[in-house]
Amino acid sequence: MPTPIRFHLDESCHPAIADGRRRRGVDVTTTAEEGLIGTSDETQVGYVREQGRVLVTHDADFFRLHQAGAWHAGIVYCPQGRRTVGHILRSLPLITELLTPQEMQDHVEFA
Repeated sequence: MPTPIRFHLDESCHPAIADGRRRRGVDVTTTAEEGLIGTSDETQVGYVREQGRVLVTHDADFFRLHQAGAWHAGIVYCPQGRRTVGHILRSLPLITELLTPQEMQDHVEFA
């Protein structure tokens, strides 16, 4: 069985997303839990890169870092105000079904 995608939700994401994924057995961390609230976007990208976690965010700044060539383990970008918690909870399993952690490397998926 392939290695599952592990996620990290930044501070822009509602905590219910982490709770919902954990109830399904998904390995999820959050910015608050990891003591990263208020740190720079670059620091957060470094954390997820070191941990091999795909970043889930509403923050377009992470998309801009991707466009500037920042190496990362993957980003799931959910445009602010356009996606409900329920929509994101339904989108993340689809991503894990269709993509591997290796395929997410330096890739942005829109949810």
